Parts: sequence; C-alpha cells; structure tokens
Amino acid sequence: MAAVSPSGTPGNSGDGAAERDLKGVRKQRKKGRGIDSGTVRLTGRALLWEKILLTSMPIVGIVGILDIFLYFGKSIWVQQYLSLLFGLTLALVFLRVPANKKSAGKLPWFDVVLSFAGLAVGLYPCIYYQDLIISIGIISPDKLVLGTIAVLLILESCRRLVGWPLTIIVMFFLLYAHFSYIFPGALEGRGVPWDRLITHLYLDQEAVLGIALRVTGTIVLAFIFFGQTLFSTGGGQFLTDVAMSVMGRYRGGPAKVAVLASSIFGTMSGSAVANVATTGVVTIPLMKKTGYLPYFAGAVEATASTGGQIMPPVMGAAAFLMGEFLGIPYAQVVLAALVPAILYYLALFVQIDRRAAKRNLKGLPREMLPSLKKVALAGWPFLIPMAALVYGLFVLFLEPDVVGLYAVGVTIVVAMCRKSTRLSLKKLLDVLQKTGQGMLEISVIGAAAGIILGVISITGLGFSFSVALIHLAGGSLPVLLLLAAAGAIVLGMGMTVTAAYILVVILLAPALTQLGMNPLAAHLFVFYYAVLSFLTPPVCMAVYTAASIANADPMRTAMQAIRLGIAAYLVPFVFAFSPGLLLIGSTGQIIREVILSALGIVIVGMGLEGYALRSLHWVERVLFIVGGLGLLAPHWAADIAGGSICLVLLLNEFLANRRATRMASVTYAGGGMQIDSANGKG
Repeated sequence: MAAVSPSGTPGNSGDGAAERDLKGVRKQRKKGRGIDSGTVRLTGRALLWEKILLTSMPIVGIVGILDIFLYFGKSIWVQQYLSLLFGLTLALVFLRVPANKKSAGKLPWFDVVLSFAGLAVGLYPCIYYQDLIISIGIISPDKLVLGTIAVLLILESCRRLVGWPLTIIVMFFLLYAHFSYIFPGALEGRGVPWDRLITHLYLDQEAVLGIALRVTGTIVLAFIFFGQTLFSTGGGQFLTDVAMSVMGRYRGGPAKVAVLASSIFGTMSGSAVANVATTGVVTIPLMKKTGYLPYFAGAVEATASTGGQIMPPVMGAAAFLMGEFLGIPYAQVVLAALVPAILYYLALFVQIDRRAAKRNLKGLPREMLPSLKKVALAGWPFLIPMAALVYGLFVLFLEPDVVGLYAVGVTIVVAMCRKSTRLSLKKLLDVLQKTGQGMLEISVIGAAAGIILGVISITGLGFSFSVALIHLAGGSLPVLLLLAAAGAIVLGMGMTVTAAYILVVILLAPALTQLGMNPLAAHLFVFYYAVLSFLTPPVCMAVYTAASIANADPMRTAMQAIRLGIAAYLVPFVFAFSPGLLLIGSTGQIIREVILSALGIVIVGMGLEGYALRSLHWVERVLFIVGGLGLLAPHWAADIAGGSICLVLLLNEFLANRRATRMASVTYAGGGMQIDSANGKG
C-alpha cells in the first residue's frame, strides 16, 4: 500500500497533505486550513512546466546536499542553493494551488505572474549572493523591491497551503517588529524600519534563508525522497503485511496491527494524518469487524499514527530541527526520544489489550492473515535500506541528509535486483515529481518560520518573551511547564507539528532552560505537546481523519484518543524534572526511572480502561490511576507510596481472579454432576 496522499505526497510530506480527499477533514479546512491543492488545473505546456519544476527540486537537492560543485573545483554558499529551492517552491505553489474555489479548475493570469515572480525572487540571491553578502547591510532598491515581493509571496503561499492560523501569526510577528515601541512591559522595543526589516528577512542567514529552510532543503528533502522511493518499490505494503502477520492473530489483533503498522510507518513518516490515511483504511474496518466500536477503532488509529511523529529513527522534520537548534548530533536526539516513544505505545497497547479482554474479542482467522514466512521471503530486501539508514546515522554518525540520499541509492539498487520492484525511467521520474510535491508544504512552512526567526533575531523578542513568561509563572518551573504545554497545544491547532514546534521552541524553551531545565528535555517537552495538538480537541486533524474513515463521532473519538495517548501527556512532565527517561544521567538512575515509568504507565492504562484481570469497580480504577501516577512521579516518596498502592491492588486482583477461577471450576463440576444425575449416571 503506497503511502501517497491524494496530492501525491508521502507521509513525510507535511502534516496537512494526506487529508485532502477525506470528507470529515474538508469541513475543517473550510474553517482555515487552506485551499485544496489536489485540484488538477494544468494542461499542455503549463503541465509540462510544472513537471519540470517538480523534478528539478530533488535534483537540485541532490546537487546541494552532496556538494557536487566541489568535484568541478567550485564552491557555492548554502544560501544560494536554498534560494533556488525557495524560488522553485514559490513558482510551484502558485501554479498548483488555487487562490480560492473560483479559480480551482483553471490557471488565472495572476497566478502565472505570481509564479514567475516567485521564481525570480529565488533566482536573484541564487545568482548574486556572493556579491550581496558583502553589502548585506546596505539597503538598495533592488533588495527592497524583491524582498517585499518575497515576503508577500510567502504570506500568500502560506495561506493557500497551510491556512490562516500560521499566516496570521507570521503577520503578527511582522507587525511586532515594526511597531514594538507600542507594546507594554518586557515586550517593548525600538521598532525596526520597514526597509531594514525587509532586507534582513530576505537575505540574512538568520531569516528566510536560515536554519528552518536549511533543514527543510537538506535533511527533510532527503528523507522525503527516501520515503517515496521505498514506497514506490513496494516497501509500504511490506510494512503493513509484516504488522498483519505478526499481530493479527492475537486477542484484539486488528488494533494491535494498527499500533505496530503505524509505529513502523512512523519511522519513515513525520505526518500523523498521512499515517491515518495510509494504514487506517485497512486497520479501522478490521477493528470494527472483530468487535471494536467505531469510535474506539478510530481513536486507536489516530493515537497510533500520531505516535509515528515521536517514534525514532526519523520522527519527521521537527526532530531534525531540534538537533540543529541544540547543536547536537541527530542521533543524540533520537536516542533521547526512544524511551518516551516506547512508553507512549506501551500505554496504547495495554489499553487495547485490556479492552479486548473485557469484550472477549478474538484475533483474525489465520486464513485472513498473510504468512510471515512468505512476507519475509518476499520483502526482506526492504530491510537493507532501513538497515543502511540506521547504520549511517548511529554507527558512522554521518550527516542525516547524506545518509538519507545514500538510503535512496541503496533502495534503488535493491529494487533493481527484482523485476517486480524495479524502477523504470517513468517510475523514477514519478518518484522525483512526488518528492517535489512533498516538499511544497514543508518548504513554505520553513520560509514562514524563517520570517519569525528573522524577526526574533533583529528585535531580541526571544529574550524579552522569556523574561515575561518567567515573571508570569512567578519563577515556578511547574507553572511554566503547564503554560508551555497549554501554549504548545493551542499554537499547534491548525498548524503542522514542524511549524508549531519552531514557534513554541523559540518562545518557550529559553524560559524553561533559564529555570534550570535540561535543554534537550525542554525541546522534547514542547515538541511532544505540539504533536498532541493532533489528538487534542477542537482542531485534532488525525482524529477527524480517523473518525471519517470509521464513521464515528469525532468528539467521542477524540476523548478516547486522549485516554489512549495518556503517556504523551504525562511522560514529558516526568523527564522535565528527571531526565533519566531521556537516557541522561547515571546508569542506576536511568534503569530505575525507565522501569518505574513503564510499570506506572501499565497501571494507569489498566485504570483508565477499567480492567486488569477482571472488571474494576470505579474506586479500584481511581486507585489504579493514583498508584500508577505515584510510580511515574520523579520523587522517591511518591514512588514508594505509588508502589505500595499498586502492590496491594495487584495482589487483590490476583487473589480475586484465583477465587473466581475456583468458583467457576466448582460450578462447572457441580453442573456436570447434575447433568449426569439427570441422565441416570450421577
């Protein structure tokens, strides 16, 4: 099953791409998620031009990432490469994405003009950057005019592709940069003249052509390319078949398939909605067929797919940005995120299993499942590029973008060994074009984020906002964490995880670190809560997508998804105060925190589901949750109290289950004797 969205975009294409043909999500898009880009409105030469531009994006990326120019004795600034990618992105957005419904089926003249204007504002710094960097502080008419056009085109492309929420936020930052002198308290500034601001945003290495677009144009591009190549050769179907053959036969099998398939798919994808659209069309109907209620089936898929964004080794664009922001290897970010991701899926798995036990749900019949042996024999070559990816990242410690391209090469070589998976020239061109499509939304987000970063760098807003937050929290880290969690969820509503993470981390993470929080823990904290916007109402896009597939009530599905994803709401507060879960600290501390947190998550899951070895009374459910939270709390006194409660509860469960088993045996034996007597044999 190829992980390709209706717009031709794979899972890693950006968080809003895959939902565009789903009825339940269309309603949400009308409320501000942007205009559908999947409408075909190009024909003839315009269509050919579009395909050329789409194909050019990954080719330009390969040249830039591998520094091909060095082999010819030439070197270029990374900003020259990024500006060319930026120009291609803007040109494609105005060709592909209509301004409104009226222009959805045609290509109006003004979109043609805007498309060429977008290409021009990218080509100008690409060609002349070596001269521009020398005179970057000098304001000139060419810089001002082209910079103004660039900023306006970013805003409009952001509106069309991502929607109004991010666009309004970017506009607010622009207005703040100029009118900061009217803001109160710590947010007051001197205000930046428009001409200086525009030039800074357009050409400075800390603005549009800065870190956000650099990560997008290198690491993210490489992994989108890898994902497209893998799925185009049959890798997506292999992953789904593995999950079905491994988990399908167990109690509540389809739900466990959803967990495994979505977590595996998440290693190649950073999009919750794309995960739902890809695996949910298979797993949700199977869950309903085996006895799960529609809302529960939708919640399982939404929660499992959302976890794909926090599941190593890829985790989406935001994790790559995290490494860049912190100045640490990406492998270190992945290792730190591993245990929290496992706890997330552990909580989900426990609740699924307990629900299946409570409802006496069975697995799928063996004849409905693919043979693991046959799946492995047919698909084992797909493990080679994944192994190459892991080896390059965690053994050779190569740059992630280079590793991604190497994995693409390995995938193509492996695919060539079999006729059924071989990539023809036509298929390869299709992969290149779909990679270009997948880059559009995330590149626009990177450019929009560059405006925000540029405003912060030129105004010093990051420091001012941190001071204001610390003052609002009264210098209390727990209060600040609650504010940061709420802010990340709210800001993430209607935006992609990457955009929300960038916005929240530059505003909130400095305040958290100033109060003594580990920098990596601070970044992962806000990252987790940005991800949770996909589960948390009212704008929970992964839930809406799953609910539409399951024909379930979205709000009921969302509330169930919150329960299933409870680990993501709790675990960040654990590693915020004690980063042992991030594999930071002494060996003894790490082992202790991992074991206690795992036990705590299991106990909380049982309490939430209301079933351990038998159905629980509401008082027992509360005690299970309290005991589990005690084990999760990073303090020895809470651990002892929670452990004591859990020990008593589990012992009571064991004894009660033993008594129930004995009574059932006696009743069965007695019933058998009565039957025998009735037959004259008693």
